[in-house]
Order: sequence, then C-alpha cells, then structure tokens
Amino acid sequence: MGRSQLEKQKTHEKIVETASKRLREEGLEGIGVADLMKEAGLTVGGFYKHFASRDDLVAEAIQSAFDSWGRKLEAEGVDPAKMTVADIADRYVSAYHRDNPGEGCPFAALTSDIARGGEQARGIATERLERNFQALASKAAGANDGERRRKAILAFAMMAGGVGLARISSDESLSAEILATIREFVAGIDK
Repeated sequence: MGRSQLEKQKTHEKIVETASKRLREEGLEGIGVADLMKEAGLTVGGFYKHFASRDDLVAEAIQSAFDSWGRKLEAEGVDPAKMTVADIADRYVSAYHRDNPGEGCPFAALTSDIARGGEQARGIATERLERNFQALASKAAGANDGERRRKAILAFAMMAGGVGLARISSDESLSAEILATIREFVAGIDK
C-alpha cells in the first residue's frame, strides 16, 4: 500500500473511531458531520473522500463500537471463550461501563437510536445480538438449547437495560443497586 493510501486508511480509521465514541456518548443524532470532522482534526470537505453518506459512517462506527469489546479484551490478554458468565456480568454491568458510555456497548447506549436508524445499522445490530445470544447461551445451564437461549436473551436484555437504567438514575445508591442486582442475577444463569 502506498503512503497516500496508508494515510487515507489511517484518517478513515480516526474518523470512525471518533464517531464510534461520540455516537455512544451523544446518540446517533447528537453529533453532526461538521462537528465530528472538526473533532477528528479534519475539514468537512474531506468527509466524502471517506464515506458515501452519513449512514455509511454511522454503520461503520457502530460496527467499530461492537468490535471494541473484543479489542479491549485482546489488549488485556483475556480470551472471551474462557470467560464465565460471572466474568461477563462483572465487566458489563459495572460502574465503569455505566460511567463511560463512549467506551461501552452500543446496546446500552444506543438501542432506541439504532431502532430508529437505517437498515444498515439495524442489520449490524441484529447480527451482534445473535452473536451475543449464542455466546451467552453456550455458557448457560438448561435442559435444552431453547431454554439456554431464553436465558441468554433475558440475561443480555437485563445487562443492556440495567446499564441504561443505572445511567439515568440521579440517585447513586439506586444506580449501584440496579447494577449489583442484575450482575448477581445474570451470573447465576450458568447454574
């Protein structure tokens, strides 16, 4: 790859990374292209050298946000396949996740926005839901695959919704109680 192509790729990744964080903090409509490009240290005119539309950027940013969990675990030397349900719940349903939406799961930050978003973003989210359900179901206890899948769906919905509820609570003790309650409940699906 030539120098200019490599620079273009790095610039593209910088835009996507910035958008991924900001969209989780502000919502899909919370930041415009001009603000995003300015934050990335670029001009608005350069946007269309990288993306055909804002929807294309949003889709890439959402994909990047979903992939960030795996990148973070990899950087820490953690194998997701070896994590227990309690490990997953401890990381996901945490004060850190609650307090840092720009670094967290798009489901906890953007569920309503993605539901109102374009087909591309919804397709990416649907694919990730399936992956998350399968991963949790493989760790859940149950008499059959259907029971394990139901537990996985319930557990994931509780985790994503619980982080969201903990974020909106203005009462710190209630927020902590929500997180602790869900963490404890979800950690038990493998029993």
